[in-house]
Amino acid sequence: MIQRLAEARISDLLTRFPAVAVLGPRQVGKTTLARRLVEELGAVYLDLELPSHRAKLSDPEHYFSSQEDRLVVLDEIQRVPGLFEVLRGVIDERRRQGRRHQQFLLLGSASIDLLQQSSETLAGRIAYSELTPLLVEEVATKKRGDRDRLWLRGGFPDSFLAADEAASVEWREEFVGTYLERDIPLLGPRIPAETLRRFWTMLAHEQGTLLNAASVAGAIGVSGQTVGRYLDLMVDLLLVRRLPPWSKSAGKRLVRSPKVYVRDSGLVHALLGLRDLDAVLGHPVTGGSWEGFVIENLLAAAPSGTSACFYRTAVGAEIDLVLDLPPKERWAIEIKRSSSPVLSKGFYLGCGDIKATRRMVVHAGEDTFGLGDGVEAVSLRGALAALRGRH
Repeated sequence: MIQRLAEARISDLLTRFPAVAVLGPRQVGKTTLARRLVEELGAVYLDLELPSHRAKLSDPEHYFSSQEDRLVVLDEIQRVPGLFEVLRGVIDERRRQGRRHQQFLLLGSASIDLLQQSSETLAGRIAYSELTPLLVEEVATKKRGDRDRLWLRGGFPDSFLAADEAASVEWREEFVGTYLERDIPLLGPRIPAETLRRFWTMLAHEQGTLLNAASVAGAIGVSGQTVGRYLDLMVDLLLVRRLPPWSKSAGKRLVRSPKVYVRDSGLVHALLGLRDLDAVLGHPVTGGSWEGFVIENLLAAAPSGTSACFYRTAVGAEIDLVLDLPPKERWAIEIKRSSSPVLSKGFYLGCGDIKATRRMVVHAGEDTFGLGDGVEAVSLRGALAALRGRH
């Protein structure tokens, strides 16, 4: 069993908040993590997709009272949205009695309704943690092949741990189909599965590029407003990342469109029919796929309170990733698949524009070396260690 980095944070939050919500797409490992906590802490686990488990909550106040000395794990809680009011009452009643909070661990596939209801109903009582697909720090040794296997297959555990490439591809293809035909409709939106598949595939083709909503709308036969709704849905499900542009420079002609990434590199490759590493390396998406893979790992390692964007001007200044780290650091990060990266003049111009305090190129090799003008070339592992050192 792979030890997840998020587990330590979740355990810490449970000591400080009566309710902790763990959000992430289906099959990312939320239930596996929760069951480990159940074994360690003697918690009680309810899967609210099962009618037999939902039946135990026919009188939820009574049930929670009978389990008041145990951690209660509620999986797929968005299936019973009315529970949030009950949880607030149980937590507040124990507060009034001056007794220890009853603890709840809530698991859910991220959705607007879940986040809105929990934040409104349990404000001040709940903390959130995202469980991402597997990360380099969780699965890769110093061998480049381990990292590239994660990049190729993506971080969903069943895909990464599959017996061979064919089994991994088959799992990802089934995952995409199940999400489109079952999981998204369960969350409410009535979108034709084939239309949404075409949209998702177009995002994979355009991995890491500026979103051109009009072009996407024309290609799949919907309005630009509908494209916006589809994108909001995929972002909310934690399947797609919308990276905003830098917007702090007065007097600069800045790009205003976001960059869009399918968050799991394995899904990018499955959507594009790329079945092995040679196919990925020979495809135009290689650079964008690697960039998205690196960004997901860097953001997972960044300290709490970090904000992320990219920088691009109309005259060619460009930085792939800008991180504002607390309290007052600003890192400019360029991402290159090559292990011998060459930087454009635009990167140096961008670093001057944003007044970067650290300039870094994350490359595909394992060495660290200087590139002049205060720029350091580092491996992905080196960049992750540098970010962990800021916690």
